[in-house]
Amino acid sequence: MEPAILQPIKTNQRTAIVDILRGWAILGVVIGNYTDFSDKGHPINHASNLVSTILMQIDKYFFAAKSWTLLSILFGYGFAILMNNVAAKGKNPVLFFCNRMFWLFVLAFINSAFWFGDILKDYAFLGLILLLFHGRSAKLSFRVAIVLLLMVPFVGAYVAQVMPYDYEKSFNTLLPLYYSHNWIDIFIMNLKGTYVTEMINPQYAIPVHIIMFGCMLLGFTAQRIDFFNRLPEFKKQLKIAFWTFLIAAIILNVVFIIADNMHAVFLKYIRFRSWAVLSTMLAILAGICWLYINGKLRYFLNGLQAMGKMTLTNYMAQGILATLIFLNVGLGIFNTQPYWFYVLIAVLVFTIQIFISKWWLTYYNYGPMEWIWRQLSYGKRLPIKKQKEAGKD
Repeated sequence: MEPAILQPIKTNQRTAIVDILRGWAILGVVIGNYTDFSDKGHPINHASNLVSTILMQIDKYFFAAKSWTLLSILFGYGFAILMNNVAAKGKNPVLFFCNRMFWLFVLAFINSAFWFGDILKDYAFLGLILLLFHGRSAKLSFRVAIVLLLMVPFVGAYVAQVMPYDYEKSFNTLLPLYYSHNWIDIFIMNLKGTYVTEMINPQYAIPVHIIMFGCMLLGFTAQRIDFFNRLPEFKKQLKIAFWTFLIAAIILNVVFIIADNMHAVFLKYIRFRSWAVLSTMLAILAGICWLYINGKLRYFLNGLQAMGKMTLTNYMAQGILATLIFLNVGLGIFNTQPYWFYVLIAVLVFTIQIFISKWWLTYYNYGPMEWIWRQLSYGKRLPIKKQKEAGKD
């Protein structure tokens, strides 16, 4: 018997809802990343604007931190699928995944030169730790995930107390490079920015990675019970989950706002805002799954699906476009515009990417960056162009 050939999962074998969720997450990523430019750099005072104020609140409570937590769940889900696929071919899944994460680190380094705040490095690092759960049960991964996510508010508060870190001061040291017209300076600024504001920032490096890893384990658990391929069976549970997490998110946010305004002492010991973020994200996840199995918003979900199939390409492209739009190597807009402008640019970029993704996937099997990463991971050349069906021109 010939040995099984190790190759990626075919496009027509992908789970549609997973790509839809990835597409939604990328929308939140581009909004969050682009609006970050509205308050970076030399201070500029903008006149009060109702539209900007409303959009700030929508971003804060509906998008901020909801996207990378959702992507973390989907990363864990994809990890479990990939490991099963590799093991089924008789290959060593651990060696394969280590190689795959190595190349993700390489892509993360390249992306960090264009975009400071890159998240690929975090997924590559945590992906290696996720290997500890290869072959483990859904029950174990779920229990560990719950423990991690429950402890995060306490860990975050502790880190803030004993390991204070001045994010603004760290970033301000980079301002001369930030305003440079030279590409080399921009690359150095982005790499240094990633290092000083995230990698050595304990308030990011510790609680954020705990949240990411907990979410990855939730995704791992979802694959173990084949959750996304059995959505119709969970229709009632999805409805309950949507309303439960939505109500929890509202209550947690209201309590946090009141406690923060009263300067409540207990906030020094528990930063439960992360629970509000997770509740909102899970409500969104359940809501999109609910819409999907009910056949609602099909055109919109189809657009998200195309985006999700090219998540890596679209994510990296968004960072490069941001540099060209907002910094001096491009248009040099920086923080000169009101908040709504950055949301508008993000939505326009996302919309254009939907149409480009749909067009690209008509003729090609993978997005450009997905194709490169797959070839590096599998160590062989893979066809990128779709084969014409027999009997068709």
